[in-house]
Amino acid sequence: MNRRTGVVATIALSALAFGGGVLLYSGSVAGEPAPQVKAVPAANLVRPHSAIIGPKNAPVTIVEFFDPSCEACRAYFPQVKAILAANPKNVRLVMRYLPLHPGSAEAIVMLEAARAQGKLEPVMAAILEAQPDWHDGKMDGAWAAAEKAGLDVAKARAMSSDQPMAWMEQDIADARALGVRGTPTFFVDGKPLDSFSPEQLDAQVRAAVAAKKKK
Repeated sequence: MNRRTGVVATIALSALAFGGGVLLYSGSVAGEPAPQVKAVPAANLVRPHSAIIGPKNAPVTIVEFFDPSCEACRAYFPQVKAILAANPKNVRLVMRYLPLHPGSAEAIVMLEAARAQGKLEPVMAAILEAQPDWHDGKMDGAWAAAEKAGLDVAKARAMSSDQPMAWMEQDIADARALGVRGTPTFFVDGKPLDSFSPEQLDAQVRAAVAAKKKK
């Protein structure tokens, strides 16, 4: 990951321009709801670069605007995993990144290195589990967790960060266009949650799967 410091600085400036940085994202603390989105331009939800977990052609799509350093994202992760496990053929998760906390940009570049190595899911689970050790921006804990999950750290550190940086910039721009104001923010088949709760996420996914099965 060449020029990592430059990447973090550039993305931090983009995040600040996006709307006040971390202070804007007060909903990123576990238990505090992220403000909901009203308008949903579909073209801004999924990009060709977006990481996908689950079948690429699944009939139901969850889009999550996600920050690996966000406590609420960590809290929601088991629920999202359970939904995917319960719907292995019918639901996919599309990840969009909002790097708005200390260490977020570096963690995202790490996740993209893991994706390139075919290790995205285990590395994501590992760094979220270890998040209390690194979410203040001290990244050694994240790297150690990723390595234990199978990441080739030497190869990851050598990877250029230019492409992940460009993808993060696009995700930030799309979040702005969508009116996203917190992480995590979820859309189910293009619709924001009616209310911010794990139960509502599960309910909307169940309804979307049932509707697709009727067609």
